[in-house]
Amino acid sequence: MNEQLEQVPGFLFFDHVAISVKPGELEAHVQAYRAMGFKEMHREDVLGGDQVREVLLQVGDGPNLVQLLEPLTPESPVAKQIEKNGGRGGMAHLALRVADIQRAFDYLKDHGFKIIDKAPRKGSRGTMVFFVHPKSTETAAFGYLLEVVQEGAHA
Repeated sequence: MNEQLEQVPGFLFFDHVAISVKPGELEAHVQAYRAMGFKEMHREDVLGGDQVREVLLQVGDGPNLVQLLEPLTPESPVAKQIEKNGGRGGMAHLALRVADIQRAFDYLKDHGFKIIDKAPRKGSRGTMVFFVHPKSTETAAFGYLLEVVQEGAHA
């Protein structure tokens, strides 16, 4: 069994669950998570193609995070996702942490996964990321966007 695990592209754990929130509602959502005992770990405006304001909240003392995403422009992919969702926020994507982003990228590409990014790219908080399409493979459509994340030097 250990040999089989070594072939997997280095997945470590769930990094975060990303939740989209409608413009103007980010702070209300942050306060609701704080009221449940979550701790704000990071806040950043992510520009480029993403165009979102991000807040990362830590669940307990573990490595798992909730990422709240508020679109900064109508062209933001998160704004488009909210629009497709009937104007409601909700789950934007699920992110998995890996030890080696390039190894994971190459492995998934070689195994027929539909990868959105041409190569791993800079994410927020100093990470490297890439996204896997909701119609993940020819035979299995996960039905949700998957992000693969490698921790950065500044995270």
